Amino acid sequence: MFRTKRSGLVRRLWRSRAPVDGDGEANTGTHGSGGCCMGKSTKVSKSNPGMEAELKSLTHSILKKIKEKQLEALLQAVESKGGARSPCLLLPSKVDSKLGQHTYSLPLLLYKVFRWPDLRHSSELKRLYCCESYGKINPELVCCNPHHMSRLCELESPPPPYSPYPMDFLKPPDSADALPTSTETGGINYSAPAGLSDSQSHQEERTPWCVVAYWEEKTRVGRLYSVQEPSLDIFYDLPQGNGFCLGQLSSENKSQLVEKVRSKIGYGIQLTREQDGVWVYNRSSYPIFIKSATLDNPDSRTLLVHKVFPGFSIKAFDYEKAGSLRRPNDHEFSQQPRTDFTVQISFVKGWGQCYTRQFISSCPCWLEVIFSNR
Repeated sequence: MFRTKRSGLVRRLWRSRAPVDGDGEANTGTHGSGGCCMGKSTKVSKSNPGMEAELKSLTHSILKKIKEKQLEALLQAVESKGGARSPCLLLPSKVDSKLGQHTYSLPLLLYKVFRWPDLRHSSELKRLYCCESYGKINPELVCCNPHHMSRLCELESPPPPYSPYPMDFLKPPDSADALPTSTETGGINYSAPAGLSDSQSHQEERTPWCVVAYWEEKTRVGRLYSVQEPSLDIFYDLPQGNGFCLGQLSSENKSQLVEKVRSKIGYGIQLTREQDGVWVYNRSSYPIFIKSATLDNPDSRTLLVHKVFPGFSIKAFDYEKAGSLRRPNDHEFSQQPRTDFTVQISFVKGWGQCYTRQFISSCPCWLEVIFSNR
């Protein structure tokens, strides 16, 4: 029987759907929660034959209505697991499909099929900055590219209010262009990149909004990376994309554990400055671990380390909350390193009270992200 190119694309897409338990491949979208881990405890069971057949029939019928070029773009995104750049997949937002006893919108159904089988509601999702539809509202069409979305992390318990002091104390200082002090690099103050004049260094578009340092255990590897663009990819190996490539850094650390963890960084993370704060999206196939003062109780002496699973996003830094952490008339506090403007991220291995490693300097591969207090 003669088979068209379209039918071939549909078959390849179905074979590339997100795995569930019993498919013979681990589902990186499922996870458990315990200790300091983030996210809900979920487990996706393999569909029964009847439900599997119904899902296949429904998915095929939807895909066959999509333009061939859109199918090719969707296949590229799905097969590369988001590693290759892919355009938006704009489809009608008000088309609903019934699967068993549940009714799903067209975008939600495609997200379930190709990324998260346990997904239940669109409120669990966050659109990524790379999507052309980011920040735009189109009542007729919506981007259905599953790799233009991420899952939202949820804190185990909501943090208390972050405004214990009068609002006058929460205003940012007048001198705001200098980047804060590193908590790990001996008190070095980071300034504007070399080669800029004084006038240029004070221009907002030329001032880095953060600086990233990459560490292997107690040794910093490579140069400090100043970030000026709104979004930065930090990765070890990525098919397409620019950013901070850790795989190109020369490291003298011969530790087998470091080498093993380096090889697992893969697509790494995406760091994005957005209107409500700085978001971290885990693009890799393994969890990352984050510690940030704006994620926890500001009065806590020990900050929790939060586990972020593959495909999930977390608002790792909140400028407004960080501002409220400045304690008025506290000379001792003002002399301390600006830990409230620093976020630490470890790949694969966690640290802190829930883990055998008590300090991030014991982790094989980790990042220190130091934000401007502007």
